[in-house]
Amino acid sequence: MYDVWAEDVIKIEGLEVFAHHGVFPEEKEKGQKFLVNAALHMDARRAGREDALALSTDYGDLCHFITRWMQENTCRLLEAVAERLSEAILLKYQLIAAVDLEIRKPEAPIDLPFGCVSVEVHRGWHRVYLAVGSNIGFREHYIEEGVNALRIHPLICVKKVSQMIRTKPYGGVEQEDFLNGALEIETLLTPEELLEALHRIEDAAGRTREVHWGPRTLDLDILFYDKLVYESDDLTIPHVDLENREFVLEPLREIAPGYRHPVLHRTVEQLAGALAAESEPVTGTQ
Repeated sequence: MYDVWAEDVIKIEGLEVFAHHGVFPEEKEKGQKFLVNAALHMDARRAGREDALALSTDYGDLCHFITRWMQENTCRLLEAVAERLSEAILLKYQLIAAVDLEIRKPEAPIDLPFGCVSVEVHRGWHRVYLAVGSNIGFREHYIEEGVNALRIHPLICVKKVSQMIRTKPYGGVEQEDFLNGALEIETLLTPEELLEALHRIEDAAGRTREVHWGPRTLDLDILFYDKLVYESDDLTIPHVDLENREFVLEPLREIAPGYRHPVLHRTVEQLAGALAAESEPVTGTQ
């Protein structure tokens, strides 16, 4: 699915499809011609070296898929066509890491001379690392249910799950010990969309947020999202202060020791090792 080496591109240009998309009733009733351009980002090296179609994406099959999708679905906006079709392509064709999709509408109902109207989007899979924790009630159950909720989400693929470790609470609030772990996922969601999805999963587990760093049935945090450095009112990526949190680094070290922090420029293995060295008691000789 997601491939860091997906720098090769297969292009489809000028695929003509007669479909029924548009805001006006006559557009949906009569239909019109659309032109589709697609650039498929993937790793074509093995397919090229071994000359094997099974190692590539069958662009003929993809053209038929695009045509069927556009004819079987109806959208008011070109933006919706591009968004939903790009998602359908990425979910069906597992070797495609990202797609540039342009939907052109040469017969748009504009009462002026024009060449063409089009919408172009870039969509792709993103590799994300999450922290998971629980310290209320049946902790193993809450974590298992949380991971299962991620597994069945249509736009998330769970790739790795670490072993769970028992840790002391962080932040100075008196509470029970935690079970903590880490996950690697691939997703088509944006960071904010993913945060919203994680909050829904936490809420389904009865998570409350009255006390900062307080006890919780389920905690799901975004640690890294590709190599993104991002900050909004609700979300900071990479996760704040993770380099000083053993309960984050130890499970993450199990599944992604070589991942390099995009700000600190040190691997998870290096961060975990440095934190462990700081926590070791200093001994001297007499």
